[in-house]
Amino acid sequence: MHELIGRIGALDPRAAEALRVVSYFDTLITGDVGLDGLLRGAAALSGTVAGAERHGRTSRRDPEGRLLDGTAGREARTPVRPCSSGSVWLEREGGEHPSDAVIVERLAFAVDLLDLRRDAGGALETGLDAARTVNGRMTALARLRLAAGTRIRLIATGADERVPGPPSAVLPTRYGILRATLDTTGRVPLPGRAGLGPWVRADRAPASWDGAVVALRLTTEATPTVDATDLGAMLMLAEAHDPHAPHDDVRALLRLDARSATVLRVLVESDSVRAAAAELGMHHSTLQARHEALTRDLGYDPRTTTGRMRYIAAALLQRLTDPVPDAKPAPDPKAAPGPG
Repeated sequence: MHELIGRIGALDPRAAEALRVVSYFDTLITGDVGLDGLLRGAAALSGTVAGAERHGRTSRRDPEGRLLDGTAGREARTPVRPCSSGSVWLEREGGEHPSDAVIVERLAFAVDLLDLRRDAGGALETGLDAARTVNGRMTALARLRLAAGTRIRLIATGADERVPGPPSAVLPTRYGILRATLDTTGRVPLPGRAGLGPWVRADRAPASWDGAVVALRLTTEATPTVDATDLGAMLMLAEAHDPHAPHDDVRALLRLDARSATVLRVLVESDSVRAAAAELGMHHSTLQARHEALTRDLGYDPRTTTGRMRYIAAALLQRLTDPVPDAKPAPDPKAAPGPG
C-alpha cells in the first residue's frame, strides 16, 4: 500500500492523500479501535478537532488527542456526515482542506462498524443461549447473515482476548467470564489460549460453544489450543460434569499428593507392574504395595480394564474441577520421593 501511494502521489497528490486516509482508517478498524481512538485518528490526520454525536451523546478530540467538552455549536461542524447512530464531523475554520471529505467519510464508516459490531455481539449472545427456542436463536443469528444450515464453530478465549474481525460476545460460563467468537471459515487467528468448539449447523450453535468452553479449560502453556472434536465421546462426559460438585472418582484423585498421582499414572499407562517399577525407579514389591494402597483409596483397581476407564475419565474431569476442600496440598514434585 505504501508503495502504491508513493507511485500515485507522483501522478496525483490528492488521490495519494485519499488512499493514505483510507489505509489509516483501515488499520484502526482492523485493530478494533473504539470511538475515542477513531476521533483521535481523525483529528491527527486533519490537524483540527474531530467530533461525533452518537446516540445523543457528543464526543470531541483535538489533534493532540485531548478530550474536549461537547459544547461545540453546529455551525462549527464542517464538513459533517451522518452515520447510523448520529453524525461525525471536523471543526474546520477558513474553508475545507482537500482531504477533509475523505476523513469524515471514513470516520462515519468506522463509527457505523462500531454499531454493527455491538449489534453483532448482542445477536451472537442470543444465538448461543440454549435456554431460548431454536426460532429465537435463529432470528438473532439471521442478523449475522447466518442460515440454520450454515456451518459454524465457536471459539472460546479469555474475556480480554478479542479476535479482530469476526463477531464476538462476552458471556458468563461455569468457568467464569469468557469471550465467544464466531468462526465460519476455519481461518480465524487465535490469540493466546483458545478452545475450539466442534463444527455444527448454526441452529446448534450452543453445542459448539459448550464444547469450546470445555476445550479452553483443557489448554495449557504447552498446548495453548485444544479442539473439542479431538475429545470424541469424552466431550459428552466433560459437558455433563459439574466442576463445583465433582464425582467421587474425581475427588479421590484430587486428594492424592503429587508423588502418589505420578505413581498412579505410571501404573495405569504401563504394560505391567514391573515395567512401572522400572520407570519409577522403585522396587517391584514396594510398587505392588503402593498399587494395593491406591486400589483401596480409589475404590477400584486402576490396572483392570474398567479401572483404567474410570481413571482416564476422572483424570480428564479433574482438569475441569475446582480443588475440593479436603484435597491434600501437593508437595514439590521435584523433591526426593523418600523410601518406597
